[in-house]
Amino acid sequence: MDADVTDSAGPPSDPDHQAGDTPQGRSQEKSGPAGVTPGDGGDGRTASPGETGNTGEATESGTEAEGDAKAQHGTGSADDAEAGKGAQADAPGPAAGSGSGVQTWADHPKDGVVVARRRRWVRWSALAASFLVLVAAGVGWWMYRKLDGNITTDTGAAAELKAYEKERPTPVVTNAQNILLIGSDSRAGENREYGRDDGGSQRSDTTILLHLAADRKSATAVSLPRDLMVEIPGCRTADDKKSRERFAQFNSAFETGGTACTIRTVERMTGIRVDHHMVVDFNGFKDMVDAVDGVEICLKKPINDKDAHLELPAGRQTLNGEEALGYVRARKSLGDGSDTERMERQQQFLGALVNKMQSNGVLLNPTRLYPVLDAATKSLTTDPGLDSLRDLYDLVRGMRDVPTDQVQFLTVPRQPYRQDPNRDELVEPDAGELFKQLREDRPVAVVPADELEQARQDQEKGEAPEQDGKPDDAGSESPTPTPTYSGSSAADDLCKQ
Repeated sequence: MDADVTDSAGPPSDPDHQAGDTPQGRSQEKSGPAGVTPGDGGDGRTASPGETGNTGEATESGTEAEGDAKAQHGTGSADDAEAGKGAQADAPGPAAGSGSGVQTWADHPKDGVVVARRRRWVRWSALAASFLVLVAAGVGWWMYRKLDGNITTDTGAAAELKAYEKERPTPVVTNAQNILLIGSDSRAGENREYGRDDGGSQRSDTTILLHLAADRKSATAVSLPRDLMVEIPGCRTADDKKSRERFAQFNSAFETGGTACTIRTVERMTGIRVDHHMVVDFNGFKDMVDAVDGVEICLKKPINDKDAHLELPAGRQTLNGEEALGYVRARKSLGDGSDTERMERQQQFLGALVNKMQSNGVLLNPTRLYPVLDAATKSLTTDPGLDSLRDLYDLVRGMRDVPTDQVQFLTVPRQPYRQDPNRDELVEPDAGELFKQLREDRPVAVVPADELEQARQDQEKGEAPEQDGKPDDAGSESPTPTPTYSGSSAADDLCKQ
């Protein structure tokens, strides 16, 4: 029995043959001491990851037991047992839970460096990402505050409208919005270059009632001629006096009592509740056009208007802000020189502007939308309900999905005023029917003026109107057909007309 026992640790007197150098020693390192299975915690159970630090202790205990066995069987002395224990204690032990293919302790320093580098990389990446988030948040907040601060709030108009709340119309349809857009023709300040300075007094150069349908599937912009003769209520003036009620030219309401007087005049004329208003001056319009890199138009004839500082060739071309302002304001040198034709030109240009903003993704691209908002807010005066960037964004967001062919422009039905052909008056019952449609949030159809005139001539002759395949044709068989007016849409190509 003694002859069968072999000391795998090797003779202690042989320094060149230490424990673990022989094949048997390497095998023992992999398998562990006798009677202990790999990964055994020493008491017959498998070592958990938390017990990996006890591997050296288990190896040492196994060596002691082996030395004691030698002493009992006569195959080794007590010194042999002590030498074997020391050799096993000094030799590197296997990793916890070691088995075939597991790394040895010699490999651990390399792994530790890799892990440390990886942890440093993760920490630096997290710090860099946090820094970028903070910078982006700071820039975003600065941009928001800047745009928000650009807007001027018209608290005076809100206060006066509140004082006359009892006489104002009641909204008929929930969620529909009626916004009065007013283009100021003040010649004060930077606007002096567009005409004589009359001491800062101003009249509404362009007034548009914008109706947004409750479902936000259509938008109708109705131009109100500045020369239209209307009933103007008594309004509070700039010197805190009250004007008398009178039948006068529409744009004089803005000169007399500002925005509040204009809103009350529109509400009295249309029966439509005005929910919000915006006043934009010349420079704001120019900057908006420049912010979208110009707007394309098509001219049938060349333009050379010294008063408007405008000289343009015929054909398709893109106008910058300065040229666009001259184009929409020119009156005497274009067409028949009437305000009617000028309003139609303004509507067509606004349609082209809307089309440019939607087709180029301006409304969905923050980097392109910011310059537009910056230009608009710098020259914008609104009621308290639209005086923040959040309010304006909600308004724009509600309009960005409206199809361009459903963004319609028209002028309220009117004709030369009987007592003064240089002024206008409403055509009834057409105007009343249009206002009713808008109040009740019902659809309105627009077609080019020449098509509408042809349809009227055919109707007078008793001929059936030509079918163009549009949905409105089916309305002729309905007891309540969709009213049709002269106008245009944002989808119209000015060069194809």
